[in-house]
Amino acid sequence: MSYESIELQVEDGLARVVLNQPDLGNPFNEAFCREWAEVANELSDRNDVRAVLISGRGKFFSVGGDIAMFARNLDVLPARIKQWTVGLHMGVARFARLDAPIVAAVHATAMGGAVGLVAGCDVVYAARSATLGAAYSSIGYSVDAGSSFTLSSRMGLARARRYVLCAEMLKAEEAAAVGLVDFVVDDETVLAEAEKMARRLAQGPTRAYGEIRNLFRSGMARPFEAQLEDEAQSIARMGGTADAREGIMSFVEKRKPVFRGK
Repeated sequence: MSYESIELQVEDGLARVVLNQPDLGNPFNEAFCREWAEVANELSDRNDVRAVLISGRGKFFSVGGDIAMFARNLDVLPARIKQWTVGLHMGVARFARLDAPIVAAVHATAMGGAVGLVAGCDVVYAARSATLGAAYSSIGYSVDAGSSFTLSSRMGLARARRYVLCAEMLKAEEAAAVGLVDFVVDDETVLAEAEKMARRLAQGPTRAYGEIRNLFRSGMARPFEAQLEDEAQSIARMGGTADAREGIMSFVEKRKPVFRGK
């Protein structure tokens, strides 16, 4: 399936998701909000996706919300925002529920909801020259795209709140220092380094990755005893998988495991 705002390619278990409106700065416009859910649906329906790599094309990773679109709709903006976030938020939720781990390559400036989207990824690479900005409050808006959850999960509640309230702009090294970014690499190698990690994950135990992602997403929201039971049920399910059997046998036989994602 082809998209207007996103390029999607799947090969050898790796789904490459590229924000592809470079002339506009890859904004979260109406097309992107709709298509983010459509891409998530397509990935969740496929059984050959074992890792996802998110990147952007052009001068910006993403400028975040489409301010020009907001300006054109001022008189009906509350209703339109509810329409736009249907697709955007459904897509964010379904990406979060994929078994496949998600790696982000932030090659340039990311703003607003794009930072929230990046923060929801499992491994984040940023180019040394990249900047990650929280511009919501500077134009009188609150957050979207799961940012209140994903930023808090990475940075801690108090630090994430300050980042958004003060509309901070963090250089890549600063973002790494507060946990928003995992690895800062040279500009010319950021996509290659992120792809290397994504390919490594694509060769891993995909179903176990999905269980791990689910457990960590719910871990801080559930009572401790409930989380313990979820962990017990989850690891028991994994004990019946082909990948878990392969993991045990490869350890016993002192060889590298070959996981099939099953």
